Amino acid sequence: MYAPERHQQILDSARTRGRVEVAGLARELSVTPETVRRDLTALERRGVLRRVHGGAIAVERLGVEPPVSDRQATATEEKERIARAALDELPDGGSVIIDAGTTTVLLAGMLPADRELTVVTHSLPVANVLITRPNITLHLLGGIVRPRTLAAVGEWTRTQIGEVFADVAFMGTNGISAERGLTTPDIAEARVKKALMAASRRTVVLVDHTKFGREDFARVAPLSEIDTVITDTGVDADLADDVERSGPRVVIV
Repeated sequence: MYAPERHQQILDSARTRGRVEVAGLARELSVTPETVRRDLTALERRGVLRRVHGGAIAVERLGVEPPVSDRQATATEEKERIARAALDELPDGGSVIIDAGTTTVLLAGMLPADRELTVVTHSLPVANVLITRPNITLHLLGGIVRPRTLAAVGEWTRTQIGEVFADVAFMGTNGISAERGLTTPDIAEARVKKALMAASRRTVVLVDHTKFGREDFARVAPLSEIDTVITDTGVDADLADDVERSGPRVVIV
């Protein structure tokens, strides 16, 4: 296979998957990792890929926030495993914060019926899942609702968050990296996420492998402010190690 053909196949894979990894491309293309790295460098110079540790991300995926309906259809099995593993982080009773996100919505649906919990959320989908649960005391934060995430944001939202303090915050994120920590495309959403983390004793981030190495426009928090990251077995081992060395415990399920 000639270099231009490899470049096109790599680019197609990155646009389809969101992220490509050196080791996987070397196997798929039957070339050495060194050849793949040169190809990725050439594509980055063309402005169509962004190099990250262990691979690359299509530029179309950087800073682009798909709507909830689109994200619900991606990595569904992995997100279900992550959400189920997050149940181990629940208090026996008490209060939790559940952030907006597709994996956090799955967690909300899995909350046990045999214990009393107070749940604080700014997410309409999370609230919709929990509204009829008799063992859940639900606090829905108000504010400006973003259509892309169906979550409340803004000063009013942050003011309400400042009035509570929960045992655990279960957070979602668009990107996670050792260098930039947690990131998301929208500044207003980032500010609310940061406030939610500050309003809890512990922070647990639920993030599938496609978010590792991604860095979005608005920074939420450094990894030193996170206690636990739960992800799936598709995560790049080097990226997971980089995250764990930066502070949080990484659980792979």
